[in-house]
Amino acid sequence: MTESRFSSRASEGRRPRAREGDKRERILRAATKVFARKGFHATRVSEVAKSAGVADGTIYLYFKSKDDLLVSLFEDRVVLLLATLERELQKRETFEGKLRCVLELQLGLLEGERDLAEVITVNLRQSTRMMKQYAAPKFMQYLDAIARVVEGGQKSGEFRVDASPHLVARAVFGALDGVTMTWALGKADAGGLSRAATQVADIFLRGLSARPSP
Repeated sequence: MTESRFSSRASEGRRPRAREGDKRERILRAATKVFARKGFHATRVSEVAKSAGVADGTIYLYFKSKDDLLVSLFEDRVVLLLATLERELQKRETFEGKLRCVLELQLGLLEGERDLAEVITVNLRQSTRMMKQYAAPKFMQYLDAIARVVEGGQKSGEFRVDASPHLVARAVFGALDGVTMTWALGKADAGGLSRAATQVADIFLRGLSARPSP
């Protein structure tokens, strides 16, 4: 698997990271690869360590357990997604453009990262406990970010005001999550997620538009 676009974006414009930070990222990338190939529950920590090229005990210097490794993988990627989203939203002048940006980023950043897409959409949700106790806070931050875009569009007059911003946010995420999961588990389709982002954005923007359809 090529180096994740998530991790490559994170390295843009930064100073060289400490070796410890690089090793942690290497472990996360290895975990993504092994979890996608074998499944989270069937994977042993020693297999992740072998894939990362580190000793078994090194994993526990950075992560408390295999569960913590999976949750950290999700949280790190969501934190980066939120940071990228905040930066990119400032470049869009309209709220329609901002909402389209949300869809393009979530799907675009996973384009070519089938292993990561599978781990996030399939492996993580297999544990309801982890989703509720650990992944939920970061997940809610992302939903809140989408809801704020919808609220802004309602205040500007671009979006209809009778739609709940948080309901729209959940619907947007649900659509993107479904598209990502079927793409990750299906046949390779270069550019598939990017094309899907455009179509899903069109559907939601037409439904949210405050202007009557022609």
